[in-house]
Amino acid sequence: MTIPTNSDSTGTEGGVGKQLLPSPVPVQLIDQHGEARADARYALPDPQALLTGYARLISGRRINDQANALVRQGRLAVYPSSHGQEACQVSAALVLQSQDWLFPTYRDTVAVITRGVDPLEVFTLLRGDWHSGYDPYELHVAPQATPLATQLLHAVGVAHAAKLRGEDTVVLALCGDGATSEGDFHEALNFAAVFHVPVVFFVQNNEYAISVPLKNQSVAPSLAHKAIGYGMPGERVDGNDLAALLSVLGAAVDSARSGGGPALIEAHTYRMQAHTNADDATRYRSAEDVDKWIPKDPISRLRTYLRGLSLLDDAVEEQFAADAEALAASIRAGLNADVEVDPQELFAHVYTQKTAQLREQADLLRDELSREAVQS
Repeated sequence: MTIPTNSDSTGTEGGVGKQLLPSPVPVQLIDQHGEARADARYALPDPQALLTGYARLISGRRINDQANALVRQGRLAVYPSSHGQEACQVSAALVLQSQDWLFPTYRDTVAVITRGVDPLEVFTLLRGDWHSGYDPYELHVAPQATPLATQLLHAVGVAHAAKLRGEDTVVLALCGDGATSEGDFHEALNFAAVFHVPVVFFVQNNEYAISVPLKNQSVAPSLAHKAIGYGMPGERVDGNDLAALLSVLGAAVDSARSGGGPALIEAHTYRMQAHTNADDATRYRSAEDVDKWIPKDPISRLRTYLRGLSLLDDAVEEQFAADAEALAASIRAGLNADVEVDPQELFAHVYTQKTAQLREQADLLRDELSREAVQS
C-alpha cells in the first residue's frame, strides 16, 4: 500500500490523489471457486501461512457454533455471531506482532481468541459477569466494545501514545459498517490523520447495522472512500478471502509501522446469522439474500485452493476438526461450571480506595447476607 504525503494528495482529477483512492472493486486473491487471482499490488501469502490460517478458520467456525448453542442452554447471556466473517477475524489477529494492540468490538470474539486470549476469559463478558474477563495488557487486546465506535477513539489514543514514546507499536481498530455513521468514527479518523499515528481502521462491512441496510447509512461509493476526506488512504478487500485480507491488512500494518500513518480498510463480507440471539433477522432480510452468500464462504474457497496445492488432505482436515472440537469441549466444560459469586466484589474496584459511602454500603450488604445465612 502506497501512503501519500500531504504534498502528493492533490493535483489530480477532482483534487483527490490517486494514492488515496481504494480499488474500484474489492481486492481478491482467491475467488469463491478456490481459484487464485493475480493482483498487481498484492501478492498471495505463503501457502503455509494460509494453511495455518485455514486451521484458525475451522476453529473460529466451531467457536461460533458452540457459542450459539451455549446461549440456547442459558450459559451465555448473549452472543453476536461472526459466522461467515471468520476470515476477517482470523486475519485481524494474524497480521499483528506481539507488541501491537487489537481493539475489538462485541462481534470480534474469534479475533480475540485467535490473538491468544483464553476463551473462557473472553466469554466471561458474554455470560454476564461484571468485567471483561481478561487482562488487556497481557496480550495487548482491549476489552470488547459494545457501544459503536467508542473503541476507535481509545485505539487512536494508544497509537498516539506509542508514537510519542517512540515504540514499535501498531494499533488495529475493528468496527462494523454501522460504526461509520457515528461521530466517534469521524473524530477518531480525523485525529489519527492529523497526528499521523500508527493505526489501521478495519471496517467489517457485513451489509447491516442490526436491521439497517448499508444503503440507508451511506451513499458513498464505498466506506473505504470515506478515508479520502481525512487525507488517508482507503482500500477495499474481499472480506471472505483470507489470502487477500492477510495481504491487504498486512500491507497497511507494515506501512503504519514504518511511519506511513493511518489507513482505512473496508472488508466486504456478510453477517450470515442474526445480529444476536435477541434479533429476528427474518423481519428485515430474506432467506434468498442470505443464500447468495453461501457460495462465498471463506472456509470452502480456501479449502479448495489448499487442496489444489496438495497442502490439505483428509488426514489434515480431520486433525484440524479434532483440534477445533477439543477447543469447543473446553469452552463447554468451563462455561457449564457454576460461578461462585462474591457480592462484595461489587465494591472492590469502583475506586482505588473505597469512599466512606462505599464502605457503608458494603457493611450493610455484609450484615444483610450474614442475617440471611443465620436464618437459613
